Amino acid sequence: MNLNNIAPAPGANKSAKRVGRGIGSGSGKTSGRGHKGQKSRAGGLHKRGFEGGQMPLQRRLPKVGFVSRNSLCSTEVRLDVLVSINSTVIDLVTLKAAGIVSKNILKVKIINSGNLIVALTIRGLSVTDGAKKVIEAAGGMIKE
Repeated sequence: MNLNNIAPAPGANKSAKRVGRGIGSGSGKTSGRGHKGQKSRAGGLHKRGFEGGQMPLQRRLPKVGFVSRNSLCSTEVRLDVLVSINSTVIDLVTLKAAGIVSKNILKVKIINSGNLIVALTIRGLSVTDGAKKVIEAAGGMIKE
């Protein structure tokens, strides 16, 4: 078999119906569209999702998804990240200076993840109960 011998199977390629070529062709005058109505007109297709005037499905279903505006200005910091800071007093300014949180962050919560060996003083930050136990067990303290 060669490339020049390849051909489609007989009857596989039908020629397109030529409409609007006179009454003797069998599809003249209305060109197979019938009489009157939206589908007989040029450009007579409704838009995608149109249900004949009934409220479409994409408008009946509720919107999905939500982004909290608080998440844009608050974040969480793990305990094992705090060890890498060269300061014993940790506050929002220290975290921003160390590059751990971005400049637009206003609230930080410290969560219990990892080990803490150094005694740290946490000032002005929220702390989870588990993280509070770990900080106090390491000899640190939390100041509100």
